[in-house]
Amino acid sequence: MSKQPFTIDAIVVLPDHLHCLWQLPAGDTDFSGRWHLLKRYFSIGIETLVNDRHEKEVWQRRFWEHLIHNEEDWEKHLDYIHYNPVKHGYVTGPLDWPYSSFSRAVAKGWYQKQWGSLEVPILEIETGDV
Repeated sequence: MSKQPFTIDAIVVLPDHLHCLWQLPAGDTDFSGRWHLLKRYFSIGIETLVNDRHEKEVWQRRFWEHLIHNEEDWEKHLDYIHYNPVKHGYVTGPLDWPYSSFSRAVAKGWYQKQWGSLEVPILEIETGDV
């Protein structure tokens, strides 16, 4: 993705959806192009059904985009992403979910290892996740 660079601040991959928190280069707003490439490269090695558009049926066609407004908004989305496996009942704490950037965030000092395991964090954001 060197032609469309971005950094991932947070990510969690769940069995039926994923969440990402990205930073794009200044002035670049091409979320769609990046999602297209990400989905394409991720699904190359996955054996699954193909629809009439020759798309693998592992991804939904749409995504929800949210522009982060400030540091507080960024922190709320970081928390939401990392707590998502607990919210959906897959694990009892974010550190237990291996398909997440939570352990990287702990290593950076953004979280304590026990965060989200001992008490439910307050998660007040708007998403397309149900």
